[in-house]
Amino acid sequence: LEMNLQGVQQSRLVQRKTSSAAKADSDFSKIHISASGESEIPIVLVPRASLICAFAVNVPSGPYVLYQKWHKNMGKLNPGVIWFWPAWNRISHIVTRATITYNAPTRNCPTADNVMVNVDLSLTFRIGPDIDAATHFVYKMGAHRLDELLSAESEESIRGLVFSVTHDRVNDLREEFALGMLATLNGKVAPYGIQVMNVKITDVKLPQELQTRLERTTAFKTKMGEQEKTHENRIRVLQDGATKDLETIRKGNARKIQEIVAERKRYEIERREMEEKARGDARVEEVKAMSYADVALKKAKGDDQVQRVGAQQNAEALLKNAQVNCQRMKIEAEKSANVMVKESEAKLKVSESQAGSMIARAEAEAEGAEALAEKRRYELEWARLDVMKKIAQNGRKFITGDAGEAILNDLVPDRS
Repeated sequence: LEMNLQGVQQSRLVQRKTSSAAKADSDFSKIHISASGESEIPIVLVPRASLICAFAVNVPSGPYVLYQKWHKNMGKLNPGVIWFWPAWNRISHIVTRATITYNAPTRNCPTADNVMVNVDLSLTFRIGPDIDAATHFVYKMGAHRLDELLSAESEESIRGLVFSVTHDRVNDLREEFALGMLATLNGKVAPYGIQVMNVKITDVKLPQELQTRLERTTAFKTKMGEQEKTHENRIRVLQDGATKDLETIRKGNARKIQEIVAERKRYEIERREMEEKARGDARVEEVKAMSYADVALKKAKGDDQVQRVGAQQNAEALLKNAQVNCQRMKIEAEKSANVMVKESEAKLKVSESQAGSMIARAEAEAEGAEALAEKRRYELEWARLDVMKKIAQNGRKFITGDAGEAILNDLVPDRS
């Protein structure tokens, strides 16, 4: 498989042997290119062990240094020079503290619309932060398995991401993918003493023909943008010209308005002059009318005086006629009154004579009053008996109470 494509090399994490621990820093800085084009990055060094005894062992201060005694891990070995170190002690692993940049290009990833793209992924990590993390990495993970894990996870994540979108949205998911990939890798490698600090998609390559078309599309969009800007500039120039023309029209209208206002003021002045003239003419006419009214009023007063004099003369004539009639009626009334007095005196004498005769009659009746009363009682008794007779003839009757007793007393009078 050709791994060196478009200038990006697939990184490979390796564990190397070194002749001396003192050369650790220079060995970590050496990156070899394998025959397949992979860039080998050493992250763990294993020094060559002495056969009997080492006269002096130089322990580097930069990386993590682990040592063994009788092939048993004894932990961290402090930096410095160790004199006369026996063969049963040895430096087992030297682990780099440096931040490692790992490149993982993935080729021919199909998108949702089946377009093959190449994606270059770069991630940075380090082993640490202490000797315990380095020990976990060496004895539980190792450089080879870490390389396989990072290569598999990065390729799987990239292919899954690319397959979820179309080719025109691949470039839009770089930041989203980086955050998700960072969390995923840290969750998987953190127990082994590895810290992934950054994940970034450095490049996305579409097929050359499609890339060319997209570039042409972008160029066309750019040209369209330029044309739009040119069009907007033209529109702005036209708007400025229209604004200028509009301003000219507004100024012309303002001047016309001023002329109209001035003409209106002139008309108002003329109207006031005409009103003053009309008021003067009206006052003249008013004076004339008042003069005519005074003449007519004086004439009316004269006519009224004449009418009053005539009316007074008529009233005096009517009064005299009324006095004459009254005098005549008074004389006639006096004559009638005298006649009536004479008649009344005659009637009075007749009445006095009649009253005398009535008095004489009354005296005569008073003398015969007792005989007349007996006659009247006799007549009344016969009338009562006649009523009782009629009551008795109408059959039997039941009469009780005071009324019955009164009737019974009338039927049977008390003879005593």
